[in-house]
Amino acid sequence: MLRQIIVMFCSLLALLLSPVAAHAENSGTRHGALFKIEQSGRSLYLFGTIHVGAADFYPLEPQLAQLLEQAPVLALEIDPLGDQQALAKVVQRYGMQGRGGNAPVLSASWRLRLERLLREYHIEANSVAAMKPWLLASVLTISEFSNQGYSTALAVDAYLSQQAHKRGQKVLELESAESQMALFDSMGGAQQLIFLQEAIAGIESREQASQARAIGDAWRHADAAALEELASKAEQDDSYSGRFVQKVLLEGRNPALADGMQRLMQQADNAVAAVGILHLVGQYSVPELLRKRGLKVERLY
Repeated sequence: MLRQIIVMFCSLLALLLSPVAAHAENSGTRHGALFKIEQSGRSLYLFGTIHVGAADFYPLEPQLAQLLEQAPVLALEIDPLGDQQALAKVVQRYGMQGRGGNAPVLSASWRLRLERLLREYHIEANSVAAMKPWLLASVLTISEFSNQGYSTALAVDAYLSQQAHKRGQKVLELESAESQMALFDSMGGAQQLIFLQEAIAGIESREQASQARAIGDAWRHADAAALEELASKAEQDDSYSGRFVQKVLLEGRNPALADGMQRLMQQADNAVAAVGILHLVGQYSVPELLRKRGLKVERLY
């Protein structure tokens, strides 16, 4: 199951980073997935990102690097270099427990399991005590990715944003931090506890570690078959968090992302849009939506 792994590839979590420049250590091999979208004589290039990273992800391969350098606009789900104060307010509103509330709490047995993971990840319990369960589950997921050798500081979307700002390019946001976090907070308290419990269980069983390696490797090698297989497994995941991620965070957001890309094509030719890779694979993906709308969709890799 991919319930918590997919969460990592929603840009919500990338928003919580403090990005730093990536170190160039690879030879520019292909990563992720790249599509060319065409309509009415205009083109858009659509790149699949991952919201964590590793040093060997960079530099980006020459074809993509050239497209990025020449693009009049870079469109991201959310710009990680956006207004940090505004972001902090959104996190406070949707991710932190309100004072005097009657939020459900973990049972004693689940609390012990959580505390063991916090110790393993060297996280002070007091630092996460006020987090809502969905946000705490996200923190655990980030920590497990770090254990597998992936760094949030090297996140691909953060790297793209840094390079675009350095070049003086326009960076367009296809979504907002508030809309994304509101989706997580749309879960009731009891459902958020299930979301957190499934995250804990997934880490304990090593299922999450296995899936982290699988999707990281698939992205690293631009392995289209492996990415489609991961998407198929995600669509079949019948856990609570698996259904929430697939139906709300992926399928629920894809139509609006496709709308934004079509608007962008009307405004600029040869722009680049970069969104989480799991929005670009599977039968309900953004490329499939655009194809059904009559646009020409070509997968370059």
